[in-house]
Amino acid sequence: MKKKVLAMTMAALMAASITACGGAKTETTAADTTAAESKAEDTTAAESKSEETTAEAASEEETKAAGGKLIMVTNAEFPPYEYHEGGEIVGIDADIARAIADELGMELEIEDIAFDSIIPELTSGKADFAMAGMTVDEKRKQSVDFSDTYAKASQRIIVKSDSAIATPDDLKGKVVGVQQGTTGDLYVSDLEADNTTVERYNKGFEAVQALSQGKIDAVVIDGEPAKVFVEQTDGLKILDEAFTDEEYAAAVKKGNTELLDKINGALKNLKESGKLDEIVAKYISAE
Repeated sequence: MKKKVLAMTMAALMAASITACGGAKTETTAADTTAAESKAEDTTAAESKSEETTAEAASEEETKAAGGKLIMVTNAEFPPYEYHEGGEIVGIDADIARAIADELGMELEIEDIAFDSIIPELTSGKADFAMAGMTVDEKRKQSVDFSDTYAKASQRIIVKSDSAIATPDDLKGKVVGVQQGTTGDLYVSDLEADNTTVERYNKGFEAVQALSQGKIDAVVIDGEPAKVFVEQTDGLKILDEAFTDEEYAAAVKKGNTELLDKINGALKNLKESGKLDEIVAKYISAE
């Protein structure tokens, strides 16, 4: 009898043990399921966040492709191509640059810097392009790439009204003022071998002031600015014979063909639409 009772007791304990074990297993499975669901939710959230980040990046790239900002450098001491009017930089180059930016659907920012700092700003990547009455020449082509020509110009000689200087050849042995870093500076430097003294100034009008004060014999500078300076200063004249003839273009960092192609495309549209001529006519009256 005792054995039977003991067997029944053992059976009951084993049943209880099995039930307890079964309960623990069920609880563990439920916990595992909750953890798995939580992990799945985290994974889904992470994937969703990743997709959002990818979408944002793609949207940002699309925005960059469609627009963005263009930084143009110039030297705003060169009327009528670029000069200050109130708090704004205006002139032929400034207006053409704005028209180019509009064509490309981009925002334009113009920075006024020293002329001889323009190419270093481009080559360092601090600026996107330059428009500054910049003449296309072989020396500059070594550092930057030029767009299609948008204007033709010439280097002209300014002298006092009673000066004996009548032709470019008469500059030999004289003291000639130029704006530092310009093509006038480059070309007049060739005359130094003929005992010509070159006085270099940071701004064109400073050279013209020196001429007016009798400190130098002549000034060589681009034709349109020369007209403006002579109109504003008594006792000066421009010689009939040009010192050189040249072409103006926009400049970009060497190898930046993507931007160069866009600028050339915009210039082509501006020429065909008549907008380019309209801008030039706004600042230069037909003679």
